[in-house]
Amino acid sequence: MRIGVAVRLLVVMTLLLGGIYPALVWVGGRLLFQDQAAGSLVKNEKNEVIGSSLIGQKFNSEIYFWGRPSASDYSGATSGGTNLGPTSQSLLKEVEEREKYLREKHPAEEAGRIPDELLFASGSGLDPHIAPDTARFQLKRVIQARKFSKKQAYDLTEAIEKLTEQPQWEVLGEARINLLRLNQELDRIASQNY
Repeated sequence: MRIGVAVRLLVVMTLLLGGIYPALVWVGGRLLFQDQAAGSLVKNEKNEVIGSSLIGQKFNSEIYFWGRPSASDYSGATSGGTNLGPTSQSLLKEVEEREKYLREKHPAEEAGRIPDELLFASGSGLDPHIAPDTARFQLKRVIQARKFSKKQAYDLTEAIEKLTEQPQWEVLGEARINLLRLNQELDRIASQNY
């Protein structure tokens, strides 16, 4: 008798928690949070998926804005940080090499301080955002590499302001720009003939 109750309870709980509940959560997510449930995918003007707004991508060409260094080379399969601490000689060497490279690529900003997020990797290695100041730091390099007109340079400066997301509920986090969306807007401005 007790075995029969246990088997029935197992069947009911399996159906309830293994089938009905996940189905309700899936349907609810699809109805209430369509973009997030679909992976927050970003599409280009041809409606082709070019990435997700939640996962960073590697941009290393001089004609694009760059994001944070990634210990996992932006691989979602192996996300994570380096776990190197402030006393690590290996970390110090990496930061010095990055700083030297950034100074070479941004000679107009020689006197300025390089934003920390261009020197240090994020904890996940998949950070999709940069700070507005980090975008502004790279602005002259990108404008020169793209050979932008004054109007295009102005539009790009405006795009940085327009794409800046304020802290969530105005208290959580800091102002940020989604790097993929910024570079997508950069390509759009570059395609304009004016």
